[in-house]
Amino acid sequence: MIIVTMDDASNKHYSMFFVEEEGTQSSFQGVKDVIKNHGVFASLYTDRGSHYWHTPEAGGKVDKGNLTQFGRAMRQLGIEMIPAYSPEARGRSERAFRTHQERLVKELAVAGITDMKKANAYIRNIYLPAFNDEFSVPPEEAANMFVPWAGTAVEDILCEHYERTVGNDNCVRFDGMALQIPQDHYRYHYVRVNVRVHRYPNGNLAIFHGHRKLATYNSQGKEVVISDKKAA
Repeated sequence: MIIVTMDDASNKHYSMFFVEEEGTQSSFQGVKDVIKNHGVFASLYTDRGSHYWHTPEAGGKVDKGNLTQFGRAMRQLGIEMIPAYSPEARGRSERAFRTHQERLVKELAVAGITDMKKANAYIRNIYLPAFNDEFSVPPEEAANMFVPWAGTAVEDILCEHYERTVGNDNCVRFDGMALQIPQDHYRYHYVRVNVRVHRYPNGNLAIFHGHRKLATYNSQGKEVVISDKKAA
């Protein structure tokens, strides 16, 4: 499966990579690539996949009030999401995908690449720059519509968020694990406090109280201590 994030005005591809399965995490990665390299954009046009939208009735209108994890992240970033309701509405992206099917597969075969990691490196370093040089066009308005991101770490937004209440043992139960909140100088404990668990694309976790990160954990729930001290 290949994930592409492209500019509707210029046909320029900002992000492109292979994944084993399309979903929330791959969509987060595509948006992250754009923000890191160019800035925040105004709107995002997507299909009605379940990781983008909740759709109460099959084939019906999306529920813009009941947000998915991806929809919540876009709202935090101030990016408007626009759902596509017909194949014709996605015409430019469909044509681009046909081009990739015809060209990219052949180029990878000629280069002898069958590994996903190597294929993504080839796309990033060779295929994508050449594709943009050949197929991108000047937009009708030349003004740069990207805005540099100056808020919190974008990785803390482009991840899954889950609300939890701290237990009497100062632990948060999440996905079968007990995440112990370490002592800090802000308060004696967080018992009965509402917190937020973040799950990142690599499986790591973090607990937030408001904007403050209380702790970071690996995917098995073991606390990861990050030291600011430089090695001697």
